[in-house]
Amino acid sequence: MRAPLPASSRLVVFTLWLLVFGASSQIMIISPILPQIGEQLGVPEAALGTLVAAYSIMVGIFAVLSGPFSDAMGRRRMILVGSGVMTIALLSHVAVGGYFTFLAARIFAGMAGGILSGAAVSYVGDFFPPDRRGWAVGWVMSGAAAGQIAGIPLGVQLAEHLGIRAPFLGFAVVMAGTFVLVLTRLPRLNDQRVPGRVTLASGFRGYRSLLQRPGVAWGATGFFLMYLGLSLFVVYLPVWLSTEHGATANHISLLYAIGGIAHVIAGPFAGNLSDRIGRRVLILASCLGLSVVMALTTTLITALWISFPFFFVVMALLAVRVSPFSALLIGLVEDDRRGSLMSLSVALGQVGIAVGSAVAGLLYAGRGYGSNTVAGAVAVLAMGLVVWYLVPENASRGPLEHVEAVSVTEGLE
Repeated sequence: MRAPLPASSRLVVFTLWLLVFGASSQIMIISPILPQIGEQLGVPEAALGTLVAAYSIMVGIFAVLSGPFSDAMGRRRMILVGSGVMTIALLSHVAVGGYFTFLAARIFAGMAGGILSGAAVSYVGDFFPPDRRGWAVGWVMSGAAAGQIAGIPLGVQLAEHLGIRAPFLGFAVVMAGTFVLVLTRLPRLNDQRVPGRVTLASGFRGYRSLLQRPGVAWGATGFFLMYLGLSLFVVYLPVWLSTEHGATANHISLLYAIGGIAHVIAGPFAGNLSDRIGRRVLILASCLGLSVVMALTTTLITALWISFPFFFVVMALLAVRVSPFSALLIGLVEDDRRGSLMSLSVALGQVGIAVGSAVAGLLYAGRGYGSNTVAGAVAVLAMGLVVWYLVPENASRGPLEHVEAVSVTEGLE
């Protein structure tokens, strides 16, 4: 029987949860308010998509660059830097006056997002022992689902009544609160430090050696396939529901809120279960179920109301694989390489989103949404098989015994 975790561990989880909630909410709010951005700032429809693309590109670039620094400087410092920069970046949205200033603000936020990429999950791997990582990752990542349930509807209302700058100001307050919690309450760990000065060349040499380790390259490939399949399936789902079943904007908002509830319920449960029965078996079971459900989407949804319980099941199955997969990844390497691995995986995930979104448009225009669901199902099944056959379930020992107390006066030291 596992010993209960101390109260400080739950405060760590809450701090990282708040980080994920704020960071993910400021990403997700863009799509629902794009029409208002275009109207209030006079941005042409054709240019609105670049606001999303610019953020993703910067996240991918800075995720790769920040990984080695995360390993060298320690996770807490990177979270401090990232949350501080994100707070300033979100505050900069208050001053936007047109397309180019808004684009600059999104690029700035993307840089901060890249710095933060994988930081929360990496810290979980540093702080918690292997038999608690699934539980912790499940709760931390439920912050994204909470943003989907509460953060996005609130942000949409703020944009509608106070203007498009208001949601970003609200999320800046959340990130500022996160910064204070990290500074005053998040323990500093005695991480291994990468010897020598970190440079661009040494960073890429580190990535090359990292990818030569058993299962690491395939684990990163699994991360790419996870987001590829998701984007192939999700991007045009609202369009199809609107065209075929008359879904309105309110229907779509409700759909994603229901999906967020499913994630909040299933994510922590799956993470905790993976600590007991193993990660890979849950990932494979989730991918098998999800691939079948995805492929049958257009057959099963014969009326709009069916899409709500259907999407609940889809998001629950997604959550069942996310928490165990993240916990599996952070167990593949030692503490001093974990930041690099998660940053590389996040960057590949951004590539998966970009590729999936582009291919989804071609499939939808050429063959209809049914082809999107089949392509998404194939990518999901491929991820499950890659993880099952090619990614070992190695659990490195977590360094709870190396935690040092941190006080307000220690700051960035």
